[in-house]
Amino acid sequence: MSERCFHVAASGFEAARRIATLPPGHRARGLHGHSFRASVCAELPVGWAAFPGGETGQLGAALDDCVGALDYQDLNELLAVPSDAHLARWVRERLALVDIASVGLRSAPDQGVVVDRADHAHLWRRFRFEAAHRLPNVPQGHPCGRMHGHGFEIILHADQDLDGEDSGMDHDRLIASWAPLQGALHHACLNDLPGLENPTSELLAHWIWSRLKPELSALSWVTVYETATAGCHYDGQHYRIWKEQRFESALRLAQAPEGDARRRLHGHSYLLRLHLNAPLDAVLGWTVDYGDVKQAFKPLYRRLDHHRLDELPHLSSADPASLARWMREAMAGMLPQLDRIDLHETPGCGAALCWGALEAALPA
Repeated sequence: MSERCFHVAASGFEAARRIATLPPGHRARGLHGHSFRASVCAELPVGWAAFPGGETGQLGAALDDCVGALDYQDLNELLAVPSDAHLARWVRERLALVDIASVGLRSAPDQGVVVDRADHAHLWRRFRFEAAHRLPNVPQGHPCGRMHGHGFEIILHADQDLDGEDSGMDHDRLIASWAPLQGALHHACLNDLPGLENPTSELLAHWIWSRLKPELSALSWVTVYETATAGCHYDGQHYRIWKEQRFESALRLAQAPEGDARRRLHGHSYLLRLHLNAPLDAVLGWTVDYGDVKQAFKPLYRRLDHHRLDELPHLSSADPASLARWMREAMAGMLPQLDRIDLHETPGCGAALCWGALEAALPA
C-alpha cells in the first residue's frame, strides 16, 4: 500500500441541547448540556497550509473557528435534531475540506460518535471492568504468565445508520447490550470463563465480538484497552494492536514565516502511537507482544526524549507529519508489522502516517 498522511485536530465547546426524537421519558429529551469535543482527520493537499509543516496548527485553527459558532449555544436553534452524529456532520460541512477521513464528536468522556468517509456514523461507548488473568502459553519467565490483573476498558462501536431510525441507535442500546458481559467480567478471573482460557487482548476482543454481534448486528468493532498505553481493535476479521509512548522534546519550525511563534524554540509533550497489523498466533493468542514493541522502539525513544527534534539528522522539518515519516524510516526492519504511526504534539492534534491495508479512519 502507498503511504498516506492524515492530519488530525481536536477542539472543545460548551453547549446545551434537547433531542426530541428519542423515546418519551428518555433523559436526553429535556434541555441539558455537555462539554463537547470535536475532532477531524483529513488528508490535506500539498500547499494547503501557509507554509510546509504548518498543517497541524492551521487545521486546529480552522476547527477552533468552526466549533466556535457552537460554543455556549442552544444547539436546537442550529439543528432540528442536534444528536452527536448530526453535530459531527454539521462540523464536517462547515470545515469544507477536500478529503475528510472522519469527524468525531464526543459528548461525554465515555461516549461519542465517529462519522467516516462513507458517511456512516459509528456510535461508541466506553466501559470498564476490573479482572485478573494470566497468559498460559507465553514462554517461561514472561511476566504475563504470572497471575495478575488490569482495569480493562472496552469501547463498543456500532454503525448508527444501520439502525434504520431517524434518531438512530442511542448509547443506551450499547449500555443494555454490554450489561450481561459486565456482570460476567467484572471482579472475575478471565481464565475461568469458557472461551477465555487464554485471555489475551486479541482473544478477549474476539470473545466480546462473538457474544454481542448476533444481537447487535450494527456492531462495527470492539476495542480492548488492557492498559492505558496498549490495546487491540477487532472488527470481526482483522486484529490491530497499538502501543503508546510519550516523550518530551524541544523544536523550532524554521520554515514558519517571520513573526510566527513556531519559529521560536519551544516544546511539546508528545504522544506517539505505533499501530501493528498481523495475523493471530494460534498458540500464543496474540498478534505481537506489547513488550516486544516497546523494546524494539527503545533505541529510537532515546533519540527523541529530552532532545531537540529539529536537530535530528536527515529531518527536513520537525512538524508531526515529517517526524512520523522520519520515524518510519528509522524503524524500518525493527517492526515489520508496523503500518501506522500517530504523533500528537498536543492532545488530539498531530498527524497519522498510514501505509497498511486497513482504513486510516479506524479509531486511534
